[in-house]
Amino acid sequence: MVKKKDNDIRTTVLCRTCVNYYITYDTSAPYGCRALGFKSKKIPAAVVYEASGLQCQLYSPKKKKTSGGSGGGIVA
Repeated sequence: MVKKKDNDIRTTVLCRTCVNYYITYDTSAPYGCRALGFKSKKIPAAVVYEASGLQCQLYSPKKKKTSGGSGGGIVA
């Protein structure tokens, strides 16, 4: 269970590792969630937790990139 202090929202979901998370070009709402369809000034997981008291249920981890090929170097 996640403990909550005054004015301190802590979630176990890390939005930056979710496929639905994105950075917007909107300076008033720089963080977005494609799954829930909103942009916010706060990280989406914190907004979900504040609104519902539950962790984000739509979290889907990004797939790890595999290194393959020459790494983009010039081949002579």
